[in-house]
Amino acid sequence: MALEEMEKCAAPAPASSDWGLFYFILGLVLIPVALPFIFLECYYRLKVKKYRNELAGKVVLITGASSGLGEAMSHTFYKAGCKVILAARRIDELERVKKDLLALDASAITYPPVIMAVDLSELKEIQNFGNKALSVHNQIDILINNGGISVRATAMSSAVDVDLKVMLVNYFGSIALTKAIMPSMLKRKTGHICFISSVQGKFALPYRSAYSASKHALQAFADSLRSEVANKGIQVTCVSPGYIRTQLSVNALTGTGKSYGKMDKTTATGMLPENVAQRILNAIVGNEKDVMIADLKAKFAYYVRYMCPSFYFWIIGNRARKLEKAEAAEQKKCK
Repeated sequence: MALEEMEKCAAPAPASSDWGLFYFILGLVLIPVALPFIFLECYYRLKVKKYRNELAGKVVLITGASSGLGEAMSHTFYKAGCKVILAARRIDELERVKKDLLALDASAITYPPVIMAVDLSELKEIQNFGNKALSVHNQIDILINNGGISVRATAMSSAVDVDLKVMLVNYFGSIALTKAIMPSMLKRKTGHICFISSVQGKFALPYRSAYSASKHALQAFADSLRSEVANKGIQVTCVSPGYIRTQLSVNALTGTGKSYGKMDKTTATGMLPENVAQRILNAIVGNEKDVMIADLKAKFAYYVRYMCPSFYFWIIGNRARKLEKAEAAEQKKCK
């Protein structure tokens, strides 16, 4: 027994050179694959860094700027040296955002923010609002259509009035403002339109029929508009974020039009709005056309939806059934 142990101890260890050869071969295989992506990433970063300085002094109009992602973008573009015009329904909240901006210790030269009240559901007033916004600095360089509302209800339990309101604010309000601002951009042969859509504009989820429909429409409008103005100096970016840590679900509507008033778990654990705002700024600076800002789960769902739709529909069907059971259990508990 002792002899066997001695023989084991005397056995030579695996040569480290074998592992070195393995890593060398692995490197030869992976490096050619990785290099194009590394070069593209470096090119993108240099491009963003180069054109970021050109943002200074640009006039940026942001709707839905009183809270959430809109507020985060207000900070991001203000600190980049832009002349921000902040628009939303709640003028008192805009005053708060303005006060916060003026208190910032920004490294770049900054300009006093301008706040304006707008209700995207009042389509007849949007042209006048657009004219007033243009008169502030005599131009709008970047329009960010961010204002919107969400809904938490099944398709059948949603009143048609709720469907209309969500579509009115999220879709018609944004395109009405775009049409109010676009002529001045076309005249100057320069400008950038940014639509804040959602991953749910790319693939729909249960209990989001009205919201998903409005974002689907916004995505299609952006794609069509982009092709029409491609040779007229106008850039169009459509951003589709996943869940963001904002009050979107709390302020969402129910099927009857009342306030949902609850924070969804997915929203509470979502991305920080400041990080999303920075990514949007980079997308605009880099003239990106269609941007999805989401986790791997959402991106996986997007590709499955179009590459293997039957599997996607099975997954979403199961999700809908689970949500239905959870809602029934909650209602029973409340009784």
